[in-house]
Amino acid sequence: MTKKRYVLVGTGVRARNFILPLVETYRDDAELVGLCDLSPTRMAYYNEQLAGKLGYHAVPTYAGGQFEAMLKEQRPDCVIVTSKDSTHHDFIVRALRAGCDVITEKPMTVDAEKTRLILDAVKATGRKVQVAFNYRWSAHRTKVWELVHAGTIGRVTSVNLEYLLNTSHGADYYRRWHATMADSGGLLVHKSTHHFDLVNWWIDAIPERIFAFGRLDFYGQQNAVARGDAALTKYARYTGAAGAAKDPFALDLHEHESLVGLYLNAEKDSGYLRDQNVFREGIDIYDNMSVVVRYRTGVQLNYSLVSFSPREGMRVTINGDRGRLEYCEFQPTHIPGADAKSPSREPGDRGIETIRIFPMFKPSYDVPVEKLPGGHDGSDPVLAEQMFSPHPPADPFHRKAGHEQGAASILIGIAANRSIAENRPVDVNDLVPLKPGAKKLSELA
Repeated sequence: MTKKRYVLVGTGVRARNFILPLVETYRDDAELVGLCDLSPTRMAYYNEQLAGKLGYHAVPTYAGGQFEAMLKEQRPDCVIVTSKDSTHHDFIVRALRAGCDVITEKPMTVDAEKTRLILDAVKATGRKVQVAFNYRWSAHRTKVWELVHAGTIGRVTSVNLEYLLNTSHGADYYRRWHATMADSGGLLVHKSTHHFDLVNWWIDAIPERIFAFGRLDFYGQQNAVARGDAALTKYARYTGAAGAAKDPFALDLHEHESLVGLYLNAEKDSGYLRDQNVFREGIDIYDNMSVVVRYRTGVQLNYSLVSFSPREGMRVTINGDRGRLEYCEFQPTHIPGADAKSPSREPGDRGIETIRIFPMFKPSYDVPVEKLPGGHDGSDPVLAEQMFSPHPPADPFHRKAGHEQGAASILIGIAANRSIAENRPVDVNDLVPLKPGAKKLSELA
């Protein structure tokens, strides 16, 4: 049998989640045939891993400007996009026009114009885009979908979702390129796309109108100085800074092998600093956000995200006309080199996940769920099987997301950003018209 050919563009740390299953679990059916990145050092790091402990082999590498050459020479069936968020659309569109399917890391892209370019390219080429929403595939979140769709709480009327990022995980977005709106779309696009997609999928609905508020309340130089933390602003980066030794927000790249190989060693050819001070000037994204969403079905979502919390996790309540579902998860963080020193590492938050049902006029009860092994709460292996297996099992939960469902999640964040900037409600269809007349997410590809 001919192996399916894959290439990958963007060899940061996120690429590992795709490379490992491709070359380990599915190596008999799939083949990695090329890497593309602006940093030769990063690609060399992955090739060293591939030819070394992974027992695979080194693959051809291409500079950032050689993307078309890689497609022409390697003739991939599918392109995996794990580059900077603001570049996703460019690689997706070029891959589609070259006759390839695409798997892209979330978010699919960062603004309305780039979203339209992707949707137009899919329509013109007939090729497919899959968005890797790993949140959908965990056991607990799948069970929430199952309970809602079984009518356990009746017809859904509203959803409340509060997400907390602590000062290890949350701070990490402000150390990186994610801290600028132009690169990431802010956390309402980069991070919240996970949460918006979950709600869209759980309630099977398409977002219609959004109103939002957002501010930079904690990170950034001005906020640190105002609360008396000016000493934490005195160095541009953390690695090698003498004053950062006792800084609870510091990340020393020497503390983790992958951070050295992918970022510290790559600074000479990429110019990218992975460990920038979270209290520097130039951060223009929000760290405290509230969003209200009205869906085409009439359901309302109340959403909040705080990225400087003393703990990490989320609380979700789904209200129906026959009862209420409450889902909570609180997790330890997962940032290499930063976890141990986090001032917000809550000892009790070690994989806590609960689902409780509150029926009308009956006692409440917990819903037991068996956790799955693997990364991202067991979702990574299940998602990888759907992406890379030649014969993936049928999925009764409809967790696979295409370009339209990918658009439905990011458009909430994109609309929220515009709402904050203009202080007004924003209609999704004024940004990108999703399928007219459709109300359910399941009606979108």
